[in-house]
Amino acid sequence: MAGHSKWANIQHRKGRQDEKRQRIWTRVVREIMVAARTGGGDPTANPRLRLAIEKAKAANMPADTVKRNIDKATGNLEGVTYEEIRYEGYGIGGAAIIVDTMTDNRVRTVAEVRHAFSKHGGNMGTEGSVAFQFKHCGQLIFAPGTSEDKVMEVALEAGAEDVIMDDEGAIEVLTSTADFEVVKNALESAGLTAEMAEVTMRAENSIELLGDDAAKMQKLLDILEDLDDVQNVFHNASISE
Repeated sequence: MAGHSKWANIQHRKGRQDEKRQRIWTRVVREIMVAARTGGGDPTANPRLRLAIEKAKAANMPADTVKRNIDKATGNLEGVTYEEIRYEGYGIGGAAIIVDTMTDNRVRTVAEVRHAFSKHGGNMGTEGSVAFQFKHCGQLIFAPGTSEDKVMEVALEAGAEDVIMDDEGAIEVLTSTADFEVVKNALESAGLTAEMAEVTMRAENSIELLGDDAAKMQKLLDILEDLDDVQNVFHNASISE
């Protein structure tokens, strides 16, 4: 099935992530701690923790750092308690934005997120104002040049919900959150490794932004992503440079 281009947007995001190893570690540590606290410290019985540990490995985090943070979260060691808070708002041209945070100080976090929105042309919305425009699902993205037939055959056989080819030849596989790991493992066993694989909030429809609007929106997204307490930023803007 055809879809609009996500490839450039993904490359931009991936490039920024690669530049910021230290920040990636901070975010992964928080994800490990919250996952372990909410679902227990045994990865075999906690899918969210398994995915967080995978992210830690991908970021070359030492195993003892991972274990220490699981121990902190499950009460075996003294540590900070983080809570998850989601903020919703609007960017340039009314584009929808979701900001997921993990914080030990919600007063500080809401002030920083609100300031970023207002200073860079967006505005905060109320809870539920934009979340309905997104679907919570598993998403795997394969680089242009990957065999669509092979991806489709393996993914659908493993329980994927959809396989979409975008304008630049990138392939997107969508799964339910429950089936994400199974589909990802099946694809990897078939020699198909995604450029990006995560459980995400995927926009149901996108708003195309061009020129100045695109640049302003990218600036707002970058500022939000750079806030210390922010774990993820999701949006429905298709940004053309």
